[in-house]
Amino acid sequence: MNWELIIKWLPRLAEGALLTLELVGIAVIAGLLLALPLGIARASRHWYVRAFSYGYIFFFRGTPLLVQLFLVYYGVAQFEAIRQGPLWPYLRDPYWCAVLTLTLHTAAYIAEILRGAIQAVPHGEVEAARALGMSRAQALLHVILPRAARIGLPAYSNEVILMLKASALASTITLLELTGMARTIIARTYLPVEIFFAAGMFYLLAAYVLVRGFRLLEQRLRVDACRSR
Repeated sequence: MNWELIIKWLPRLAEGALLTLELVGIAVIAGLLLALPLGIARASRHWYVRAFSYGYIFFFRGTPLLVQLFLVYYGVAQFEAIRQGPLWPYLRDPYWCAVLTLTLHTAAYIAEILRGAIQAVPHGEVEAARALGMSRAQALLHVILPRAARIGLPAYSNEVILMLKASALASTITLLELTGMARTIIARTYLPVEIFFAAGMFYLLAAYVLVRGFRLLEQRLRVDACRSR
């Protein structure tokens, strides 16, 4: 192992790691906001409410993330209306294409997590909320969603870790996140083992921090006690 070379290129790898964390942070937060109505609709008793969310989730869970990235980055440019539209300055930028694709992709998984968490809320608690005079919307806002958030938090933390690793695919659309930066450095040094080893350590460190952070959040929210009831 050429440790001097690794130390030399650590600042550039750190730049890529920061971009990776930025991509993942925006995607999982925006994906959560998008997943809320999708998950609620997915848990509805009415088929016509479930239809759109089911189709959305089925598509994004059933196709590879790499294909979705290529569809957004290369595919939308084929439409004249998009090239002439107000969103074109963003959709031709690999950064925003990666953010959009990662957000849409993770939203499908988070929506399914939320659907399962909503359906796992004990029916007695819902009935108690209705007995207190709450409307369906009030029960959803004050009882079902807070309880579902605690139930689904461990699965959501897993999805965040998976998105951290999946963000490496953004390098395929010329984005210099951690993996893309590592590939650029390797093209100059011809030492893939050392550079990919260093990049792997960055991923490992980021995953460890996220795991510990979510674990502390679970302890604060008493997720284990909530799930045992």
